[in-house]
Amino acid sequence: MRRLLAFLSLALLGGCAGFSADGGFGPVQLSARTHLDKELRWARSDAERAAIQQRVAELLTRPLDAEAAVQLALLNNRGLQASFHELGISEADFVQAGRLPNPGLSLASLQRGDEHELERGLHLNLARLLALPWAGQLEARRFEQSKQRVALEVLSLAAETRKAWIEAVAAEQARRYAGQVMEAAEAGAELARRMAQVGNFNALQRAREQGFYADAALGLARAEQQQRARRERLTRLLGLWGEQATRLALPERLPELPAQADELPEIERIGMARRLDVQGARLASEALARQLGLSRVTRLVNVLELGLVRNSSNQAPTQRGWELSLELPLFDWGQARVQRAESQYLQALERVAETAINARSELREAYGNYRSAHAIAQHHLQEIVPLRQRIAEENLLRYNGMLIGVFELLADTRAQIASVASAIDAQRDFWLAKADLDQALLGKPGLAQAGAITATPAAADSGGH
Repeated sequence: MRRLLAFLSLALLGGCAGFSADGGFGPVQLSARTHLDKELRWARSDAERAAIQQRVAELLTRPLDAEAAVQLALLNNRGLQASFHELGISEADFVQAGRLPNPGLSLASLQRGDEHELERGLHLNLARLLALPWAGQLEARRFEQSKQRVALEVLSLAAETRKAWIEAVAAEQARRYAGQVMEAAEAGAELARRMAQVGNFNALQRAREQGFYADAALGLARAEQQQRARRERLTRLLGLWGEQATRLALPERLPELPAQADELPEIERIGMARRLDVQGARLASEALARQLGLSRVTRLVNVLELGLVRNSSNQAPTQRGWELSLELPLFDWGQARVQRAESQYLQALERVAETAINARSELREAYGNYRSAHAIAQHHLQEIVPLRQRIAEENLLRYNGMLIGVFELLADTRAQIASVASAIDAQRDFWLAKADLDQALLGKPGLAQAGAITATPAAADSGGH
């Protein structure tokens, strides 16, 4: 009995756990500061919410660049704030696992002839008490998993916001160029109408200009639709509400393309050491290993109770002692629970291997997309767009020398505008691929979108005009 009490004392001391000062938010903040160089706040009071809104108002006073957009999303996205409360839930489970089980009281009154016997007992769930250290370690690992999961969600939101910002700015650029095409088409259609009225234009030539005008109007409508959709998606990620959304201003153009793409020959090694999803899968397998050990230890002592007994009678001395009650494992030896825990553990090991394989593949794919997107965008900016510019200059000289007509000049202008629009798409695809690469070094990237990099159309066909 003394040895049992000594063991229980150690279990009590080892199982005690209290709430942390930051609720587990500190490591998440550190991750955001280390990987993103961004500020992260958890709004748990009205004062903290007011401070966040003041910071949001400051950010909205000027056009948002990509980094400011990420900062604003990390402060103001309500879904992320909801995820922070997962930390509080996990910590509560961890602390609860370290609490002592409540004791139970029993009282019985027995009558035998003139003898009146009172039976009083104090019982404690011994199985839960014995498992206290293991349960505490298990919940501690789950708490660590929650921190990893929330940190990864922070990084994912940052990457998603950065990509949404790139798409919103590119969509605005595309809308402006669609407007320029529309203006050129309007001028051509009006000129064709006037020349047809004086008999200098046949019906086929006028129909071609009208057809281009109709296509340009359709293109402008689609560009405006894309611009609205991309802007609203960014607004949702930023968590802007009401008047805040109307104050959202973006730059007029995407950042310039870097002269050279980054060389990352050891990207797989670096990524595997830094990726939070790989670390999270490893933590999950370790937690399940602990759970498997706990199931093996407690499978036969699932319902084990220790109690103190005191019986008093009006015709006999008082009886004192202790009692131990145990559920007889006649029908359930606990094999099912152990088998379930073993299967979960083996499943987790396979998940770890799958996560590692996918991570290395995603790193290679993201790096390849990044390099290809840079080469394509650079080809547009250094080859196609300057070539179209030279062609436009030569056509202008021929128009001034009356060697070509106004419609040839307008057609060439449209082709030049189309080449610039394709260059904008290629520049957007590069920055999207860069965002995917950055995310692939920290967690699972959204490569589905990067894999569907827009095949930029060829410059508008000027023939026939």
